[in-house]
Amino acid sequence: MYTEIVKIIEGGMLGDKEKVQNYALVLADNLEKEGEKALSNKIRAVIAKRKRGLTSLDSFATKPVDTESRMEIVEITTPQIFKENIVLSRYVEEELQDFIECYENRDELIKVGIEVSNSLLLYGPPGCGKTTVAQYISSVTELPLVTARLDGLISSLLGSTAKNIRKIFDYASKRECILFLDEFDVIAKLRDDKNELGELKRVVNSLIQNIDGLNNDSILIAATNHHELLDPAIWRRFAKVITLEKPQNEEIGRLLQIYLRNYENSILKSDKKLWNLEMAFNGFSHSDIKTTVNNTIKTAIIKKKNNINGCDILKEIYFHKKHSVEDEADFIRFLLKYGATHKEINDSLDISMRKVQEISKEMKGEV
Repeated sequence: MYTEIVKIIEGGMLGDKEKVQNYALVLADNLEKEGEKALSNKIRAVIAKRKRGLTSLDSFATKPVDTESRMEIVEITTPQIFKENIVLSRYVEEELQDFIECYENRDELIKVGIEVSNSLLLYGPPGCGKTTVAQYISSVTELPLVTARLDGLISSLLGSTAKNIRKIFDYASKRECILFLDEFDVIAKLRDDKNELGELKRVVNSLIQNIDGLNNDSILIAATNHHELLDPAIWRRFAKVITLEKPQNEEIGRLLQIYLRNYENSILKSDKKLWNLEMAFNGFSHSDIKTTVNNTIKTAIIKKKNNINGCDILKEIYFHKKHSVEDEADFIRFLLKYGATHKEINDSLDISMRKVQEISKEMKGEV
């Protein structure tokens, strides 16, 4: 059994997928003989899933390119995103599940005469999970994610942009996949925008026609931070429209549980400390919260700090908001407001205990 494990590692290091697969199957057989049937089945399931993914990706080998620049206009990926790592409101999660189930049961819906449109429009502020949702749906449905590259799609020759849109939709229609159009407003603007040229209006018309012609075996997901710019006719092309907002307190708490779970900390053991951080993170996007916590962890690792406390994260929150400490008293007030203790501020930030106590008294009205 150890021989198989070594060979699998060798294959992985050399990028030899066939070697990894062959020795993994031998390992699965040996495990089954030794009574480890559950683990054996799990290994076989992983291999079967990856084989399907690799076979599917082979059919995507020849990507469409922009005629003018010769740039590829799509990227192909097979994301692995787990549901427990997705943090959205309960109602948004239900809407996404409904969309996925409608796709998976599309044949039954068509049989009873229900028109099926596997199209989803996501909009909301930057950093609130639009790309992650597209990746999650790709992971659940096991469909490759075909992401349109705007730098290749938008041509200096506007007529070529319409042709590139057609190329992308033709490409997506020939194989089951998820076509993801990020920054969708760039190509789906209002056709009555007086600042735009007539050719751009033809680009939108081409987009509408191609959306209407996409087959039922593929999914279209579009995402934008500027939904107000979209042409009204575009909205009608989407069976499901979902707004992704900045996380609320409960969702912030769940995000902190995910991002802090692999590093020793004194926060997750205390409801009060967690609540204080939920308040401090109010108004942050999912992406901002992840960046802030990751910065905290990186600093702790570099400084050989074994345990993260609330003050460590609050410092990063303050810097994320203001980018510097121009007024130390304001900084200390912020830390105290959201639950940092005098000792934490003194130990973590090397701010004198006397100064912290003075500002604490001032905040309590004792001065």
